[in-house]
Amino acid sequence: MRVVPTLLALALSASAERFVRFISDDGQIYTGDAILPEGTTDASKSTTARVIQGDIFSNFTVTQEIKNITSLLAPMAPEKTRTVRCVGFNYAAHAEEANITIPDFPILFFKPWTALAPPNGLVPVTEGYQTQGNFTSEMDYESELVVVISKAAYNITVDQALDHVLGYASGYDVSHRGWQIDRGGLPQPQFSMGKDADGWAPWGPAIVTKDIITNPQNLSIFTKVNGVTMQNDTTANMLFGVADLVSFFSMGITLLPGDIIYTGTPSGVQLGQADPVWLVDGDIVEVGLDGLGTCTSTITNSNATESAFDPILGFTGIKG
Repeated sequence: MRVVPTLLALALSASAERFVRFISDDGQIYTGDAILPEGTTDASKSTTARVIQGDIFSNFTVTQEIKNITSLLAPMAPEKTRTVRCVGFNYAAHAEEANITIPDFPILFFKPWTALAPPNGLVPVTEGYQTQGNFTSEMDYESELVVVISKAAYNITVDQALDHVLGYASGYDVSHRGWQIDRGGLPQPQFSMGKDADGWAPWGPAIVTKDIITNPQNLSIFTKVNGVTMQNDTTANMLFGVADLVSFFSMGITLLPGDIIYTGTPSGVQLGQADPVWLVDGDIVEVGLDGLGTCTSTITNSNATESAFDPILGFTGIKG
C-alpha cells in the first residue's frame, strides 16, 4: 500500500480566482484565494480563503489551508503597489454631464499609494475638505473598474495589452469637486487636491483574475448611496477600453507589476447636476462591478492630526 505523504494534505494549485489580503482570527495577515459563499461572486461576502504562498506576480501556490477572514485589507500589499494611474472622463455621458469636451485621448492623472484603502471602511474627510466659511464640502462618488498590471510593459500594442494584466477589481475614486474645480483653477480642473487624500481610493474586495473576467468590456457597473442606485452603466461604454489604456499608458513609460489603473467613471455623479446633492458625514457609498464584487465605504468627517496609513497594512481607517 502506498503511503501518501502528510505534506500532500496541503495540496497545491498554481491557479487562483480571487486574490484577497486579509487579517485572520490569529491576528496574522494573509494573501488568499477567496472562497465564495453559495450564490454570490462577491468576495466582500467571503468569510474564508485558501492561503496563498509566494508572490502573486511571479511564483505562487494556492494551498488547501483555509483561514477565516476577520477583516479584508486592500487586496495588494503596499510594498507591491507601484503607481496608481487614473483616467478622467472615459465615458461620453459623464464628460457631457460635466460640460467637458469628449477627449480624443485618455486623460491621465495620478493618486498616491497612500490613497489606496480597504474595500469596506471609512473615507476620511479631514478639516481642510469640510465646509468652512463660504466653502462648501462637495464630496462626490465615482465607481470604476480597476486594472492591475502583472508584468512590465513598454510601448506595447493594443493586441499585446491584456497579456500584461493580472486581473480586475472594483474601485471608488473619491472626489471633492470643490478642490478639484472651484479651488482647482479654471478653465480646466486640477485633479490632485480633489482626489488624493489618504484613504480616497478604496478598492477590491479582490483582484479577480483574467480566467474569470475574460472580457472586461461587458461588465455592469453601479454606485449606490445610502441604498439608492445613482450610477448604472456598462464598461462597454468606455471611450477607451482596458487594452487601449494599457497600450497608451505604456507609450514611452514602463508599466510595472503592481501598477494600478482606475479606468474612469460613468455618468450619474453629482458633478454637473443642476441641484447637486453632495455626500455628507455618515453617507454610505457602495460601488461595484459584475463579477468583481462591491466596496462599501462610509463618508466620515475627521479632525485627525495623524494619518492611519501604515506601510505594511496600508490605510486602515481614521485616527483620533
